[in-house]
Amino acid sequence: MTRRNFLNTLTAGAAAALTARSDAATAQHEGHDMSGMNPDGAARPPPPERATATNVERHAQGYLPVRTLNGWTLPYRMNDGVKEFHLVAEEIEHEFAPGSRAKCWGYNGTTPGPTIEVVEGDRVRIFVTNRLGEWTSVHWHGIDLPAGYDGVGGLNQPHINPGETFAYEFTLRQHGTHMYHPHADEMTQMAFGMMGLFIIHPKAGEDVAIDRDYAFLLHNWALHPGTYRPDPAVMQAFDLWTFNSRVFPATEHLVMATGERARIRVGNLSMWNHPIHLHSNPFWVTGSDGGRWPRNQWRREVTEIIGVGQMRDIEFVATEPGDWALHCHMAHHTMGPMGHDVPNTVGVDQRGVDAEVRKFLPGYGAMGKFGMAEHGSHVAMGLPGPDNTLAMMAGEGPFGPIEMGGMFTVLKVRDDQAADDYRDPGWYDTPKDKMARKVSADPDFGDPPRRAPYGKSTDVPLARPAVPDAESMPGMDHSQHGQ
Repeated sequence: MTRRNFLNTLTAGAAAALTARSDAATAQHEGHDMSGMNPDGAARPPPPERATATNVERHAQGYLPVRTLNGWTLPYRMNDGVKEFHLVAEEIEHEFAPGSRAKCWGYNGTTPGPTIEVVEGDRVRIFVTNRLGEWTSVHWHGIDLPAGYDGVGGLNQPHINPGETFAYEFTLRQHGTHMYHPHADEMTQMAFGMMGLFIIHPKAGEDVAIDRDYAFLLHNWALHPGTYRPDPAVMQAFDLWTFNSRVFPATEHLVMATGERARIRVGNLSMWNHPIHLHSNPFWVTGSDGGRWPRNQWRREVTEIIGVGQMRDIEFVATEPGDWALHCHMAHHTMGPMGHDVPNTVGVDQRGVDAEVRKFLPGYGAMGKFGMAEHGSHVAMGLPGPDNTLAMMAGEGPFGPIEMGGMFTVLKVRDDQAADDYRDPGWYDTPKDKMARKVSADPDFGDPPRRAPYGKSTDVPLARPAVPDAESMPGMDHSQHGQ
């Protein structure tokens, strides 16, 4: 057995327990220190205020600051009418979620790098210091500027060698949701996490006001079980799918009040296209790198495919309180690390397998006779897995395992969420008369119309469906897990 096969087998059999929720994001915006935020809503500093008539003096630009999930906005200084920013390309230690850390590359200590927020018409000067061991550059994705600042190493400019600092200076002639990333050894540098958001607010303001403005980037990682550095050579078999380089349940939730209008800006710098789906609220697709579109171009959707290298803005007004899923609709992208080359064990009686395999692979736990749902119970039992490897699905909700990971988070809508309050309100207290409920435990309940399976006569009564029991699911005592 090769080392890779050994690790894949371990991954399929067990995964690390993930019990802690994420540390909240450290976020800064000019004049607002958002450090020390607590996911349970306790002891938070005031959130950023909307650019309304009452606080426009605090935001001289007159725009609503973007809230970057698990991220922060880069401060700037004014120098003779020019906004000066400073990015530092460097190796960092990044946590995808408690239980999984890696040596990544990013900007100013984080991946993604800090969000740059400016206004249409601003002149900016962006210093880029290279603290990597190889050269780099920065491309300002989708931004209209002179060719010499476009950032393709060797084509538009000399490479930024280790230890050097370059300056990019240009005037912003557009508005919209944009990105920045290297165009130098980009297979490695982007695979390691070098990217960030570049938001340009319209100078004339928004013709339809926004109450909450969220943003995140989609990315994928190949962090093989037991390793601590992403693999840049992988093209498809990724095992971590992230919103802003975080894996659920470490991804920050979105919060808003009923009646508010929210915008979610999503950029894709991964190696795959992602159909982003929001539960409950149909949304309007309203913008892209090209800015907010004319209203006659808005599209009504519930799922929007965001291609590699694309940006999309979606907007909606929350009408129904609750906890609503926001996720990529690629099924494997809402799961964490898993082996893709292991045998299909669905339908296989594995009783007794655990004890025999554990003689050779300590910590092994058989799974999969009735599907992968039992994986959540393995995690709840604390079954260990490979070092530095997350569970495939480890989210816990008010009713048990959410069984989601990867590109997933929750939009929390509340009737009583105060304006500009971004604190997590906790799980929604669903009214009992507005929730799906159990009406029977009998698999023969009712008289549903059914077609005979292929090859079966309609004159022969259909077999009673098999119901899994604790004895048939190896290594599990369902009396302790409510199953």
